[in-house]
Amino acid sequence: MDSTEKQMAHGNLWEDLRKRARQLENEIDLKLVSFSKLGTNYSSHRDDVNSSDTSPLLSASNSEHMFDTMAMEIEQLLAKLTEVNDKMSEYTNSISMSSPSSALLHTLQRHRDILQDYSQEFQKTKANITACREREELLGSVRRDIDAYKSSSGLNRRSEIYLKENEHIRNADRIADETIDVALATKENLREQRNTMKKISTGMNNLANRFPLLNSLIQRINIRKRRDTLIIGGVVAVCIILLLLYAFR
Repeated sequence: MDSTEKQMAHGNLWEDLRKRARQLENEIDLKLVSFSKLGTNYSSHRDDVNSSDTSPLLSASNSEHMFDTMAMEIEQLLAKLTEVNDKMSEYTNSISMSSPSSALLHTLQRHRDILQDYSQEFQKTKANITACREREELLGSVRRDIDAYKSSSGLNRRSEIYLKENEHIRNADRIADETIDVALATKENLREQRNTMKKISTGMNNLANRFPLLNSLIQRINIRKRRDTLIIGGVVAVCIILLLLYAFR
């Protein structure tokens, strides 16, 4: 009798956990649908704000407050569902000695998959809205800077323009100086190379004058090289002519 009551108690605990898990999953599903719509509306509203300078700021503030509230609620529901899944896992582990049926394990795995899908969908939607908010904050900062610049006096604007123009002139002078330095360095390098080549040419001429046989040998080598070049050129020309005759035969 005690064993039967214990089994019934375990069965009731499992059913309570399943009901609680389904209830939380339904709530999270509804929240995620609303959260996704909020993200779509938020993006559309931000596009309208970017295209109009007279959009009400109160609506944007309400959307951001609603986003933070819904995100916190969904996170709490996901935490509760995680806790319920952990309890279901503990339940299956507690009856491991009696070999839990595959149905229990399948049900547990299905609830885990649902939790993972909901978590991924929530994180993706939250990341998209957060990126949109950060982009809008950046654009808003740039817009405020532009408005501040436009609202400044004409004297301040002229002063800023003069300062920027002066900075541009300084940059141009610096770039010109760097270019001149590079040109001078290149000129000096070329001069050194020319002097080196002159020294080499002079050394070769002196060597040729000191050793007439060496000069004669060099001339013979050059003559042999020209002859070989002519022979190779003649052979190539004959081959090309034969190929053309064979092709157009």
